[in-house]
Amino acid sequence: MDDSQLLRYSRQIMLPQIGIEGQERLCNSKVLIIGLGGLGSPVAMYLAAAGVGQLRLCDFDIVDISNLQRQIIHNNDDIGKLKVESAREKLLALNPLVKIIPIAQRLENDDLLEQVKQVDVVLDCSDNLPTRFSINAACVKTQTPLVSGAAIRMEGQITVFLNDTNSPCYRCLYPSDVDLTETCSQTGILAPMVGLIGSLQALEAMKIIMAVGNTLTGQLLLVDGLSMDINQLKLTKNLNCSVCCKL
Repeated sequence: MDDSQLLRYSRQIMLPQIGIEGQERLCNSKVLIIGLGGLGSPVAMYLAAAGVGQLRLCDFDIVDISNLQRQIIHNNDDIGKLKVESAREKLLALNPLVKIIPIAQRLENDDLLEQVKQVDVVLDCSDNLPTRFSINAACVKTQTPLVSGAAIRMEGQITVFLNDTNSPCYRCLYPSDVDLTETCSQTGILAPMVGLIGSLQALEAMKIIMAVGNTLTGQLLLVDGLSMDINQLKLTKNLNCSVCCKL
């Protein structure tokens, strides 16, 4: 680590739980972010600023004016651009030391599995259940840690799946194809909610990479932005899970 890196990351390095070793782990890590919207925006910005070595950005959508209320990595000049390209520009301006790999396609099946294999942590910042199930299946198969976040209206949730043999997976949380088709375009979203959950996702990913603190493995953190009630629910492995109990 050179002098410019030591200066850039000095406020993290001085933390006794992190130090030089923790920062080097961040700088040598590879992270896949799926979704560059409301959640993916703060996730990508904080991980880039913190010094994650490589960020793989996956999103096939383009920037729309309706995104700008909450997707803070994009601005008015980006309308019509691919979100991955818009995000890439902002992240390199924020920290040119980070390697950015844009993936402007919907990752499915073998393509998804191949991308997950190449990283240390996956962050699910998508907005629909089928995508979340696919991401979960790929992470379980490769035993890659997954940080899952979601937010709608004035509520949000976050949890971590380490995807080892003893911990639950996303399918343990939603064992059947329940009807969770609500989207922000249908029901609305208060902008700071995605900022809050996305920031927590970035924090959990960094803790996994640096092996510090306690993550939300086996815990579902629920945040009600209207009342500011914050609750944790215990998640246990479903011994009949169709995904993680088949391994």
